[in-house]
Amino acid sequence: MSGRNRFRAKKKASRRTEKILLRFEKTVGSAGKISYYPLVAREAHGSRITDIEGREFLDFNSSWTVASLGYGNPDVVKAVSRELQRSLGLATVSIHPTELTLRFAEKLIEIVPGDYEKAVWFGHSGSDACGAAYKLIPLATKKARVISFFGGMHGVDLAGMAMGGHPAVTRFQVPSLVTRVPYAYCYRCPYSLEYPVCGIYCGGDFIEQHVLRYVSPPDDTSFMIVEPIQSDAGDIVPPPGYLEKLSRTCKKYGVSLVVDEVKTGFGRTGKMLAVEHSESVVPDAVALGKSMGSGISVGALVARRSYLNTGFAVSTLSCSDLAASAGLATISYLRRNRVPEKVANKGSYLRKRLDELKEDHELVGDVRSKGLIAGIELVESRETRKPAKLKTVKCVYRAWELGLLVTFVGADSNVIELTPPLIIEKREIDTAVDILDRSLKDVENGLVSDAAVVGSAGF
Repeated sequence: MSGRNRFRAKKKASRRTEKILLRFEKTVGSAGKISYYPLVAREAHGSRITDIEGREFLDFNSSWTVASLGYGNPDVVKAVSRELQRSLGLATVSIHPTELTLRFAEKLIEIVPGDYEKAVWFGHSGSDACGAAYKLIPLATKKARVISFFGGMHGVDLAGMAMGGHPAVTRFQVPSLVTRVPYAYCYRCPYSLEYPVCGIYCGGDFIEQHVLRYVSPPDDTSFMIVEPIQSDAGDIVPPPGYLEKLSRTCKKYGVSLVVDEVKTGFGRTGKMLAVEHSESVVPDAVALGKSMGSGISVGALVARRSYLNTGFAVSTLSCSDLAASAGLATISYLRRNRVPEKVANKGSYLRKRLDELKEDHELVGDVRSKGLIAGIELVESRETRKPAKLKTVKCVYRAWELGLLVTFVGADSNVIELTPPLIIEKREIDTAVDILDRSLKDVENGLVSDAAVVGSAGF
């Protein structure tokens, strides 16, 4: 690999940064923040973040994909500024519907697959959108139970914690009628099977033969909620045919299929929605959020109209003209500049570079990606596949020292996640992979101490 010696590591945060972080620690509860490295941001433009010391970082996280078009996209800034000046942009659609929010809703209905009659529920986040599904679909179907997946992340409110399968949320005791089942994690198959000879056993057979038969009877199972790619669980990309098999099982037993596109939607995987890679799958509802508003808070559940005309789920901070303008500008930019198609090309290049990284480092057990969402799973040994949590923390910290912002995810916190802005250039991909190469080498050679990462907890 090239570039192993061209990056100079910054050894620690400045006194000014340390003082601000100490004040932050005293003032903001730890339950509301995630720490990976000692950085205090000052400003951001495009794919770069600058800290209060004036040091610039290449951002391969995009603020958990919220900034998918990069920071300060001119089209979005112009649209939002116009609505702020009109002031009406602050009025919520729940009591003051406007033509702009109507256009936004119509555009979302157009984007979501399916020729059935749809409607939109607006909230202020992806968590809200998943929560709306949890509240409204059981009311509409008159069924109480739900099926979700190990590793799933559908928000941090009570509904999200009830449906979630990630250790960060399952530690909370939330009484529910949710049954969690294994996801298609081929690298660590819970059934010790191999794809494709397994016949995607996890995608239908297990659910039909065991879950729907013994635990969650079909006549009382309202919906199944699934991420087309699990992000927080470790950027787990299921094998081809997985979503199709889940969809067939749902149709066979009269269970609605809800697809959580909060992290994967709006071009991230090389399609407007990740579910579009599975052409025969037509979900009954799709949850949206994060990058949909390019930084302006908005969430949406696009579903069968009958699902959203039952019950009460009004959010004070639901979509306003401010959010609608950001959403429409985002969609327009994606389509006008053919961003999803370009992401597919950039994603192939990123995967090629990451596969090279795997060849050079025994620490890398597996590489998974789709478009511009990728996971690098680190293991102590490729034979045992024991998660290398501490080394992952150190790699992420070392990358920060070298000027690259990435995070770690996964149930064992041993997967480096890459979700750069969709506008990222190939030369920036090269820079990022070269820094990761150097970081892995430095960790393998014991150059990052345990003491350096004491405060890097992740989640």
